[in-house]
Amino acid sequence: MYPMSNDGADSPEPTPEYLDDSTLGGYFETHDRPPAFEGSDGLPYTVSIEIERTGDLRLPYCGYLVFPRWAETGVGIIGHVETETLSEGRSEGDVRTTLDALTLYDVQDLLERAIAARESDVDD
Repeated sequence: MYPMSNDGADSPEPTPEYLDDSTLGGYFETHDRPPAFEGSDGLPYTVSIEIERTGDLRLPYCGYLVFPRWAETGVGIIGHVETETLSEGRSEGDVRTTLDALTLYDVQDLLERAIAARESDVDD
């Protein structure tokens, strides 16, 4: 969401310098869509940032990534994997800043870990 300028027209906030399109937040900002990945299972995924309230008064927010798994045809979502909590903070903004700064290489690695964890759960 962009703040309103004094003349009532939308004016985009400047993107922090550390957020270029090689970071998760920078990619969302630059391309106005989530990045897509191919998992080690050969299936296509996108990613979303999720932030939730916790019961901890010191760190009332936590964040993690959800990777919707798409049908090979791209027609619809057929499942998902998600990370464990990646960030905790005193505000949603604190948590989002941490997750936005993840590089796309970090995000790909987190996807692979989530796929491995899902496969591990299936084997148990």
